[in-house]
Amino acid sequence: MTIRLRPLRDDDLDELFRWERDPDAVVMAAFTREDPTDRAAFDAHYRRVRADPANHLLVIEQDRRLVGAISTFTIEQEREVSYWIHPDRWGRGIASAALALLLEQEPERPLFARAAAHNPASAAVLLRSGFALVGSETSWAAGVGTEVVEHVYRLD
Repeated sequence: MTIRLRPLRDDDLDELFRWERDPDAVVMAAFTREDPTDRAAFDAHYRRVRADPANHLLVIEQDRRLVGAISTFTIEQEREVSYWIHPDRWGRGIASAALALLLEQEPERPLFARAAAHNPASAAVLLRSGFALVGSETSWAAGVGTEVVEHVYRLD
């Protein structure tokens, strides 16, 4: 399995939109847009994210096929990482491999990540990558329409 990261291109957006509205993926991610099926909101989000030069938005390719996205961004003065893997590719080590590549490129530390408490696979990826659980908080998860416990991880 060859995993590589590359910058997001306009022609990747249709594929990302399909994944980001998958009901199972929305539940696992939990913290999504209020209506994951709203293409205008999706496009506005990606325009905003891509317009900020401090954000690094990359796609994940496995054997030259688009299989996910990974990013770093700053929110409330903390650098965070986030990733999204195509639901058909879950459980294959793609997130772990992509995160390892991203950590080589992202020099800023500490680096934070968040995962819904009901998503143990994402927590495992973070822990294997050297992140430590540093807290939990309950937040409104618009995509699933309920409060969700979110675990916060830190990599020094």
